[in-house]
Formats: sequence, C-alpha cells, structure tokens
Amino acid sequence: MSHETTYQALYVQGRGELRRELTKALRTGRTRRKPHRQPYERRQRFVEPMVMLSDRPAEVEDRAVPGHWEGDLIIGTPNTSAIGTLVERSTRFTMLVHLPQRHDAIAVRDGVVAAITTLPEQLRGSLTWDQGSEMGLHHEIKVQADLPVYFCDPGSPWQRGTNENTNGLLRQYFPKGTDLSSHPRDHLADVAARLNGRPRKSLGWDTPAEALTRLLSSPQTNGVATTP
Repeated sequence: MSHETTYQALYVQGRGELRRELTKALRTGRTRRKPHRQPYERRQRFVEPMVMLSDRPAEVEDRAVPGHWEGDLIIGTPNTSAIGTLVERSTRFTMLVHLPQRHDAIAVRDGVVAAITTLPEQLRGSLTWDQGSEMGLHHEIKVQADLPVYFCDPGSPWQRGTNENTNGLLRQYFPKGTDLSSHPRDHLADVAARLNGRPRKSLGWDTPAEALTRLLSSPQTNGVATTP
C-alpha cells in the first residue's frame, strides 16, 4: 500500500470530531488531500506507448472471429518462477509458456513469440494482456509474431475474463505457493492437453481441441458459435 493510499483513507474516513483532531494533528492543517500528481500527469507505463482495450476491434468482443488471445502469468514461489498462459477467446484453446528461470520482459517476449508463431496466420488476430512489467517489450511481440497487443485498464481483471477463468482451472495442476520451475516443458504440454480435452458448456459441450480442429479444417474461417 502506498503512502498516497494511506493519506486518502485518512481524509475520506475522517468524520466529525475525528476530522477535527486529524486537522490539528497534520502539519498542513488541510481537510482534503492534494495529490502530488494529477491524473493527466500519469507517467507512461512503458517506453513504447500502449494500445488500450478501448481501441481493440469490436469483432474481438463478441467472439465471432477466432484468433484473438488473452494472456497472463501465474506466479509461483519464489517469485522468479512463473508460467505464461495464452487462451483463445472463441475456442478457449489454451497454450502454456515455459518460463522456468525468470519472467521478465525478455523471457516473456521470447516465450510468447515462440508459442504464437506455431499457429497459422488466421489465428494471430490479437493479444490482450494487463499492464504488468513483463510486457515491456510488447512492441517487439507485435513485430516478431505479427500480433497486435492490447492492454487492459489498471485493476480490471474482468477485461481478460476467459484467461482469468482458465488460470483458476490451472491452479488444480499448479497450486499457489509452489515452485513452478519444477515443471518441465512436456508437463506443461500435458496439462494444456488435459484442459483442451475438457468439454465446455460454452462450446456446446465440445472440447477446445475439437473446436479448434473444426475451425482449422473449415474451408473458410468464419468463427465458431459460442456463448460468452
């Protein structure tokens, strides 16, 4: 918790006699907190400007067009261990990114690019991620994987709801508080295969693997019918 949050809590919660005592105790004597930085002065998160979720094509939202992915990390202990998760919005197909040593911007860039470039071109529509520091090289992911990257608003995990739900399922195999670096690449592939072989109500009880196979075997890729 930052000092700014602490000050804001004191000012907001102070009422009646508590507010009067608070005013006397504070050196400034103010009854309202003056933020040190105005909202319009907010610092740029990354060197390269982010493209926000609000600029993402409307076709992504209704899941009618396949190839749009949501991504995130699940973190283990120590904090150096992590697994990258990539989930396709239309089919719920999941890929896991092996990050055994570190999950900085370079490792995540290399892992995501390696995973995405195994896919056919029609499945490289976009990637949506949060504003974690691991995406500091998002512009290089865009170029190397030919994949536009969009960012969620701060503190808005529901904007990656498919990925958040998948991460919850993955905790069955990768419990919180465990060392994720102990899982080799082939084990990650096995776990992803189990998830992709699990029937989903949102897919009419098809599995993500079946939905993806049907998609790739279709002469024209027009998307798959799903329930958001």
